[in-house]
Amino acid sequence: MNFQRANHKLSLLEDFYNCFNEDTRLKRRHGIVEYTTNMKYIHEYLNDDKTKKILDIGAGTGAYSVPLSNEGYEVHAIELVQHNLDILNSKKSNVIARQGNALNLDMYLDNSFDIVLLFGPMYHLLKEEEKIQALKEAQRVCKNTGHIFVSYYMNDYAIITYGFIKGNILESKKKGMVDDAYHVVAQEGDLYSMVRIEDIDAYNKTVGLRRVKIIASDGASDYIRTPLNKLPQEAFEEYLKYHLSICERKDLLGASSHLMDIVQK
Repeated sequence: MNFQRANHKLSLLEDFYNCFNEDTRLKRRHGIVEYTTNMKYIHEYLNDDKTKKILDIGAGTGAYSVPLSNEGYEVHAIELVQHNLDILNSKKSNVIARQGNALNLDMYLDNSFDIVLLFGPMYHLLKEEEKIQALKEAQRVCKNTGHIFVSYYMNDYAIITYGFIKGNILESKKKGMVDDAYHVVAQEGDLYSMVRIEDIDAYNKTVGLRRVKIIASDGASDYIRTPLNKLPQEAFEEYLKYHLSICERKDLLGASSHLMDIVQK
């Protein structure tokens, strides 16, 4: 990524995150599903071992890193957007946070962390080579016995919601934003990049990562935000149990809004 393009990208992200708080999104019901699911699996691999070290790459405002730090884990966080970093630091946790870029983690030594979270960056890196570089850096700083949790924003969720539900599919194809295989084509200046499972598989093969599990972080939750919000609390809790019971089913993965890929070296 050249200097001029990197500065432009940072400016776009800063403008977006100056107005958007990820913590707030994760406190809405569809976000609670995603957050609860991700945390369930993170804790599964932490196994309550407080000696394990965590790196949160693209930590945002600390939605994951701060609670994990409060549980007693040593958590390091790197975040590109200063506004987000200021919010994270204002929470007065023990997270060791600094500004930085997922594409260059030179401040961290090889094989330093038991758990590496790579959530937000993969939504915003538009080019395949950028995604590959971010995965390589996460791989480098993760221990051989550690786990990397990678979150992706899924292609067919965008096609169904933005393309068909909101009625933009024909215009999107006309403008070259969607190809004939209904794959979203990232445009210069876009904030988000959407992928399919075969894309994720190809990234892992290129980098040399082995999948342990792949999870539908939110499943159908983003599609049914309105009815989900109307459910009585007891019924919502039942939905959450239902979601957790099916979130590893291969036949339901691809249409989820977000997937979490758990991989090792």
